[in-house]
Parts: sequence; structure tokens; C-alpha cells
Amino acid sequence: MSDSRREVLRRRYLSLGLGELVAAAVFAGIAFGVVMPKLDTYQDSAALWAALVPLLVILVQAGTYWLLARGWVERAPMPVPLAALYRGFRYLDAGLLLVGLLGVLVWLPDHVVAAIAVVAVWLFGVVEYVNYFVVRLAYPIRSWAHTIGQWRTPRLVHDINTAR
Repeated sequence: MSDSRREVLRRRYLSLGLGELVAAAVFAGIAFGVVMPKLDTYQDSAALWAALVPLLVILVQAGTYWLLARGWVERAPMPVPLAALYRGFRYLDAGLLLVGLLGVLVWLPDHVVAAIAVVAVWLFGVVEYVNYFVVRLAYPIRSWAHTIGQWRTPRLVHDINTAR
């Protein structure tokens, strides 16, 4: 592939990586600065963090992956130690989501709006996990409806599987 294609991909990966890290920072900032001060009980706080921690972990891992992938895109496969690490993340993240779900169910807030928000945050974590480790869900809006049904392998999974 050409150097110009590599540079286009490197810019895209930079955008994706920084976007995921910024998303994690925004979720954490809103949780600390806006939501936590309004929560009345330990139960509500525990439910929020049970839902949010898996999402934050997945977003940080994803952002880091995209930034690191800038180094090998169009030049080499993903380094084997990094592939092994992300293979482990696949199981760790699934476990975190499961533990998070248990926490959400145990500490589900009594207020309907808070309960819906906590469940929505946890579900967003599940969507991010699926998008990175199961099937690609993220596409440009204009082509999403056409492309989502193709059940493409996520870039991360492809990189893990082709690591040498």
C-alpha cells in the first residue's frame, strides 16, 4: 500500500484513538462532576460505578489500541505481545461487564430516571465491547444501514488474529 494510504489511516486512527479517550474522560467527568453530587445514597453511587467502570475500561483500551495501531498500520502485523494482551482484555472485559451487571442489579436505584441512566450506561459498555470484540457496529451514518448487516470482523479482532 502507498504511503499516502498509510497516512490517511494514521490520521483516522489518531482521531479514533483520541475520540475514545476523550469519551472516557467525558463519561468520568460527568459522573464525578455532575451525577455523583446529585446521588443520595451509596446504593445509587455503587450502581453508577458498576455500570460505568466496564465502559471506561473498554473505552481506554480501545483508544490505546487505535493510537498504538498507528505504528504498524499498512507496515506490519500487530505485535504478538500486544495481541496476547488484547486477547486477554476480551475475557477481562466480558467479566467486568458481567460483574457490572450484577452490581447494577443489586444496587439498582429506586428512582426510575437514575435506574434507566445506569442501565443505559451499562448497555453502552456492552455495545462498545461487541463493536471491538465481536462484530463491527460503528460505521459512518450515511452507510450504516447498508453496512451493519454484513457482520464484519472488528479491526481489533483482525489485528489480533493476524499478529506474528
